[in-house]
Amino acid sequence: MAAVNLNRRMVLEAPNQVPDGAGGFTETWAELGSLWVELRARGGRETSGEETSLSQTGFKILVRAAPYGAPSRPSPGQRFRDGTRNFRIRSVAEFDQRGRYLSCFSDEEVVT
Repeated sequence: MAAVNLNRRMVLEAPNQVPDGAGGFTETWAELGSLWVELRARGGRETSGEETSLSQTGFKILVRAAPYGAPSRPSPGQRFRDGTRNFRIRSVAEFDQRGRYLSCFSDEEVVT
């Protein structure tokens, strides 16, 4: 197993629903804090619609482990933000047998 190199700082965010005043909700993102991560690309694909193309790339984002329930522990449905780039978290698993790191399987979508 390759050594983990937490060399990039990203912001962890959670979705928050805010009433839109018309009986519905708008999704906003609340910042939970920043974490040092290692970003590893997994693979990608491109899909085309009638007017736009969507490029989707999978990433494994490694972070230092945190206990269940801790605000610093990523969970599915949250996202990492790096400037204007957003990485939606699909699943989280322990990376190593000793439980020192977590693997966050994430997707980045870019409209092209």
